[in-house]
Amino acid sequence: MVKWEKIESNKVSLEIEIPSEKVNEAMEKAYYKLRGQFVIPGFRKGKAPRKIIESRYGSEVFNGEALDILAEPAYREAIKETELEPINQPELEPVQLEKDKPLILKVNVEVKPDVQLGEYRGVTIERVKKEITAASVDKYLESLREQHARLVTLEEGTLQEKDLAIIDFKGTIDGEPFNGSEAENYSLQLGSRTFIEGFEEQLVGAVKGEKRDLTVSFPSDYYHEELAGKEAVFHVEIKEIKRPQLPVLDDSFVQEITDDFNNIEDFRADAEKKLNEGLQKQLRVDLENRLIEQVAENCTVDIPASLVEREIDSLLREFEYYLRMQRLSLAQYARMFEGGMAQLREERREEAAKRAKVNLVLDAIVKAEGIEAAEADLNQRISELTERFKMNESLDEAREKFSHDGRLDMIKREIHYRKTMDLLVENANIVEITEEQAAAGEGSAGILE
Repeated sequence: MVKWEKIESNKVSLEIEIPSEKVNEAMEKAYYKLRGQFVIPGFRKGKAPRKIIESRYGSEVFNGEALDILAEPAYREAIKETELEPINQPELEPVQLEKDKPLILKVNVEVKPDVQLGEYRGVTIERVKKEITAASVDKYLESLREQHARLVTLEEGTLQEKDLAIIDFKGTIDGEPFNGSEAENYSLQLGSRTFIEGFEEQLVGAVKGEKRDLTVSFPSDYYHEELAGKEAVFHVEIKEIKRPQLPVLDDSFVQEITDDFNNIEDFRADAEKKLNEGLQKQLRVDLENRLIEQVAENCTVDIPASLVEREIDSLLREFEYYLRMQRLSLAQYARMFEGGMAQLREERREEAAKRAKVNLVLDAIVKAEGIEAAEADLNQRISELTERFKMNESLDEAREKFSHDGRLDMIKREIHYRKTMDLLVENANIVEITEEQAAAGEGSAGILE
């Protein structure tokens, strides 16, 4: 039997009653599991009767293990019966736990708050009409030429942007060297912004064999605090200059970089097609993001602080992934700034609150529209994932693995959200505007007047 009541805006208290028969069964299971831990004079270890152990250690000696046996299944069944949606771990407190009596279990838990849905069908949203131009294709092909450029050593000429300079350097502050200030035969591409501001710029125009003294200042927020805000002089010698030589954009170049095409005309047509596909996907994502934000603004909900904190954790994990590519940990990055980790969390609070609200609104629309993840949807998505991650399991094996790892519910939720976004877009009043209108601020208001 389950009773429940709301005690705060999104917190409920449940009273779960478990029959005495189940309590006695759990007590007996607890006894058999734990009896080997008790040493009773006159009995071999693990062979003392339950009554003897209880008389020596107290009648409640098996209560903790019995509660572990009973509480989790009873809580899950109560949540299913009440159709509540918890958002964090419950607080469990046994009110009554005795032999031959029902277990009375009190549970406090945060649940999803009620969402007052506003308008979500027929929302007016602007979409900027964009297409891949010939100039865009040219820029892409030029980037391919740069990727496949060959470095040619210059015996004459001066250093220019994008040149690779082989240098020796030694840095000093107030005439004294400092850690990491010296290197030989270092490869530096001008324009890469690898060094602090001003270093690379002062090398432009240098010739092979030239020596230059470069004066630069470390930023005030430089991650090595002992260098922050200080002026340094770097003594640099240009050992070698290498310049990228771009390949000719012709059939030979195409055949060198791909086996799929033999001539530049077909390769260019394919590039234009793929660029356009990528652009349309980007435009769709942008439209969906702006649409769900607008829908969320039309809705009212009290966002639980725990959900906001969870989203902050997620944002920081995403940021840490980026930091790892810079060979920094999140903890190291936090130490560079006043306020540390607390400041990093606070800076993301507003975005986290938006994310939390959007997710709550999406869940509410899923429920209102009766959106489900059908078996065919699940199987298709699982097949896509097994192919993407090159899993060797069959569909059934992959599904079992996802279920065991707790990812099947995540996949179902992903399908729910995908169907919901499709519904919102299909029912939106989409107003097409040109890039010129968007740049001039002539949105749908101006068009519809």
